[in-house]
Amino acid sequence: MRIVVLTGGIGGARFLLGVRAYAREVGAEVTAVVNVGDDLRLHGLRICPDLDSVLYTLGGGADPQRGWGRVDESWTVKNELAAYGAEPSWFGLGDRDIATHLVRTTMLDAGYPLHQVTEALATRWQPGVRLLPATDDRLETHAVTDLDGGQRAIHFQEWWVRYRAEIPTHRFVFVGAESAKPAPGVTEAIAGADVLLVAPSNPVVSIAPILAVPGLREAVTTSPAPVVGVSPIIGGAPVRGMADRCLAVVGVECTAGGVGGLYGSRAAGGLLDGWLVAEEDAGTLVPDVTVRAVPLLMTDEAATAAMVRAAVELT
Repeated sequence: MRIVVLTGGIGGARFLLGVRAYAREVGAEVTAVVNVGDDLRLHGLRICPDLDSVLYTLGGGADPQRGWGRVDESWTVKNELAAYGAEPSWFGLGDRDIATHLVRTTMLDAGYPLHQVTEALATRWQPGVRLLPATDDRLETHAVTDLDGGQRAIHFQEWWVRYRAEIPTHRFVFVGAESAKPAPGVTEAIAGADVLLVAPSNPVVSIAPILAVPGLREAVTTSPAPVVGVSPIIGGAPVRGMADRCLAVVGVECTAGGVGGLYGSRAAGGLLDGWLVAEEDAGTLVPDVTVRAVPLLMTDEAATAAMVRAAVELT
């Protein structure tokens, strides 16, 4: 069996722990297509938050308390930058994390594409799944906001980290998406999948940027494999993060049904054949989509693997 997962964010990384565990049980191969819309350059370094969250989580190096970054992190460089008054001051890089960004940036500057750089970084972390960025090209999620007396677009990370998503926001745009190309291997993995899973990631800023790469939405909707999504919303609230605020920007109700409707059914030109929701959301209906309610809290690897098994069985 070949499983392909569209994923991003911390929830997506933790979901992949369960996908990997399930795959080992049944002898499946896993490819994760990872969001790069959060990527940015800071202090001359290329930062790839979602790719790194997957690497660190699957490689056993993620901080379990914060949910992001490295365990046993130190902050000497961050403090020194602050002493210099270096900007941006709102985004902190840990010392261990900086090593990853240094290696990545050096390789990118030497001409290696992002998918090859990611493969090289994975040789250290041994994630147990194949990781592919959605694209090697520049693709950044920006928020169009009300700032400084008018509308201004800012990088999603600034909107999320600096402003905590608490400023008036009109829409999100995926800068560079129109000219981006799928990273090598992405469309081939989707076409060759036996099942496609949409992780319980933020649908607006983790999954939508992947689908904004020309050819990727079509690859998913025309794949012969069934497509099953897992709801990131339980009982009307996101499990973590600020998906509710992102959904509000695009005018979608923060419910399992709202997100399922946002994705839509393949029969109506959308994405989904199946939709996994929490037991609290039993009774959710999405037109032309098979909906099943199961426990969705990723309390440990076994619980997450059970979610994945339920998603696959829904096919």
